[in-house]
Amino acid sequence: MSLYQPLMPYPAGIRPFCSLNMTITLNGQKKEVPDGITVLGLLVHLNIQQQRVAVERNEEIVKKARYAETVVGEGDSLEVVSFMGGGCAA
Repeated sequence: MSLYQPLMPYPAGIRPFCSLNMTITLNGQKKEVPDGITVLGLLVHLNIQQQRVAVERNEEIVKKARYAETVVGEGDSLEVVSFMGGGCAA
């Protein structure tokens, strides 16, 4: 039996983080994020809705189905692009 049990289960793709941080490049800017974070966890951490974004990690598109299992590593470069509705009024 484990001495540590979370009070409530974590949603899929959201893992508890240790207090260590790592540095990534996010949309061209250096950013400190929790060590061991997944792409889904990063989006939650940044309060970004995953349904309306595309994520590129180290110049490769991450499929939405893999957000929860794709772990972001120290020094990774990520681009998060949001989709906006609307159009041109004629």
